[in-house]
Amino acid sequence: MPRTAPLQLFQRDHCPLCDRALEVLARARAPEFETVWIDDDTALEARYGARVPVLRRADGGELDWPFDAGAVRAFLAG
Repeated sequence: MPRTAPLQLFQRDHCPLCDRALEVLARARAPEFETVWIDDDTALEARYGARVPVLRRADGGELDWPFDAGAVRAFLAG
């Protein structure tokens, strides 16, 4: 069974905010994460559609956009 990354970034295709979130994650030196595309998943679209991009930890904690590098580091530490 594939192992889930400790972090997931929920995003959609053609999303400028998602592109900005990727830049912020790079600046924050976030560890490797799994990208989860919500476009073709009705349940994920219902949950995250208006909120993407959303960073999710393995413990279920979520960080909604907008976030900056400092917020990402604090989220990862907490």
